[in-house]
Amino acid sequence: MVLLVRAPAKSRERWQLPWHPLRPDETIDDEAQRLARKTLGTAPTLVEQAAAFGDRRRHPSGAELSVAFLALIDEETSTSVEGEASWHAVNDLPPLPPRQRAMLEGVQASLRARLDQSPIAFHLLPPTFTLTQLQEIYELLLGRRLHKASFRRSLHAAWLVEPTDEWRSEGRGRPAQLFRYAPKKRRGGRRGVRFGS
Repeated sequence: MVLLVRAPAKSRERWQLPWHPLRPDETIDDEAQRLARKTLGTAPTLVEQAAAFGDRRRHPSGAELSVAFLALIDEETSTSVEGEASWHAVNDLPPLPPRQRAMLEGVQASLRARLDQSPIAFHLLPPTFTLTQLQEIYELLLGRRLHKASFRRSLHAAWLVEPTDEWRSEGRGRPAQLFRYAPKKRRGGRRGVRFGS
């Protein structure tokens, strides 16, 4: 899901990505954090600069340069968003200003390209989670299904999670063991999770 805000009445599009011009006394990172908190009503679990856009496509502000940030928030926290903001499915978005559409596509591509080397998915989970929950987050972020056995082999080979002594019942069948994010240092650098086709 993507959080959009209602555009001003004079805009050609009804919705747009949240944006704000940079204030002279703030860094670009500070402004991104402030805008995310204001729009979401709470601090996101992750805010990262994703890409800069300086093409001729139209931005609502008329700016020549736009810097896109990725902010993540978990599903439970996202339900508190009210007012002029509304969640929209990524695969069913309303028309957006041309540069903002390109920015959104760029952020998605950047996110998916970094998923196998960055712990982004863990920002959307509670401190302990099942491997099924983790796989569902990866599938959501990648936009495709993953083979269960291959995902788990790759996850264990990457040394990113460790089991806890806790178990949770997930409906019928035996309880699922809970894990936590606990990457181990390995000689030769850390290996990311590899996602096969």
